[in-house]
Amino acid sequence: MSLVVVGDALLDRDLDGRAERLAPDAPVPVVDGIADHPRAGGAGLAATLAAEGGADVTLICALGDDEAGRVLHDLLLRVRVRVCDLGLRGTTPEKVRVRVAGRPLVRLDSGGGTGCGPLTAEADHALRSASAVLVSDYGRGVAAEPTVRAALSRLDAPIVWDPHPRGPDPVPGAMLATPNLKEALAVAGDSPPPGDRAGAAAADGDARGAPPDSLAAAEAAGRSLRARWRAVNVCVTRGSHGAVLVSGDGPALAVPAPEVSGADPCGAGDAFAAAAAARLAAGALPSEAVRAAVYAASEFVAGTKRVSHRAGAAEAVVERVRALGGTVVATGGCFDLLHAGHVRMLEASRALGDCLIVCLNSDASVRRLKGPDRPLVGQDDRAAVLAALASVDAVAVFEEDDPRAILRGLRPHVWAKGGDYAVADLPEAAVLAEWGGRAVIVPYVAGRSTSRLIEVARVA
Repeated sequence: MSLVVVGDALLDRDLDGRAERLAPDAPVPVVDGIADHPRAGGAGLAATLAAEGGADVTLICALGDDEAGRVLHDLLLRVRVRVCDLGLRGTTPEKVRVRVAGRPLVRLDSGGGTGCGPLTAEADHALRSASAVLVSDYGRGVAAEPTVRAALSRLDAPIVWDPHPRGPDPVPGAMLATPNLKEALAVAGDSPPPGDRAGAAAADGDARGAPPDSLAAAEAAGRSLRARWRAVNVCVTRGSHGAVLVSGDGPALAVPAPEVSGADPCGAGDAFAAAAAARLAAGALPSEAVRAAVYAASEFVAGTKRVSHRAGAAEAVVERVRALGGTVVATGGCFDLLHAGHVRMLEASRALGDCLIVCLNSDASVRRLKGPDRPLVGQDDRAAVLAALASVDAVAVFEEDDPRAILRGLRPHVWAKGGDYAVADLPEAAVLAEWGGRAVIVPYVAGRSTSRLIEVARVA
């Protein structure tokens, strides 16, 4: 599955510090003990999230020939995003947030580059080879470049277009356009229905907090934009209230969002668009893609992540936790039929550190270990079920009969195993010792096993 992201990449930096006194020369807080956390923003964030979710991602963007551009390029390479740089006219946009106790105190913007060079042969080849394309427009010129638009117009692959008020309209025939409610109302030029206070508030302010009765305004704007843009589907996102998908003349699909409290919504739109595009690339219907995207955006806001079974996605989680000084925990197994014993063991393992990576035996590995009738559940479905657990941060499938090779790649601090083993009996223990890691045993619920479940099912 190959996904190409096209759009304006930014460098975001969080300067996290503490403020315990006021400056002597002005009534302003003094922030010290600052830690700099750079990250990819704009289309770069969308590409990063898609790559961490398991997609094979190429980003077509425009970077400045400056330090911010070089840092941004390096951040993208770290998460295995291939970069096709069209060349930015000017300096790389950079947004710096000074934060105290996790809350923004001030934002400092710099870099004003807009416009880019024409589509390169490398970028054109990536587009023509894509399973799906996401246009992540931040109004800085990449989506408006004539050669880029011409190439997008010729594609057969589904296009997801995340628009911006300063950017161009989506190319005709886009499979899915994803404006938020405020953007949709502004572009459509529609007045909210009479008595629709939510619609009026959304047109005036921030759609993230739009109450449920903004549904009518979202549907009306979506239908107007679908006709104007000649898009196949338009999905109007409503922040904490989910999304409304308009397709043809039939009823709109309203997808509610899980409740998330006390969280920063910055970047949720990129998480939504990246998840929708990845699902379309995998062959999902637009309705299925929107449902997945709503949940992905909610997980992003809540600070959790939708994980994949690619080792690269697990490595990205490990790198992020290590960079913050956290403890990486890993565990492994077949997890053919997930039961209460597994769940308790995974929860106990996660409590030992700051992330939990599950090393999952592949189907071929399970057959060699358990026999030709196993697994009962394929590796993709087993990975998806594990990934849905709150205790699991990433799943990595391995082909060997034991996890020693994948452990050498991940290098966790702790390897947790459930059951009645002695640590000395674990072949992984010696591998962990190579980098100073340790193996531990966690409690396992007695009387719960996959084999027992299979026996009961056969008797029944």
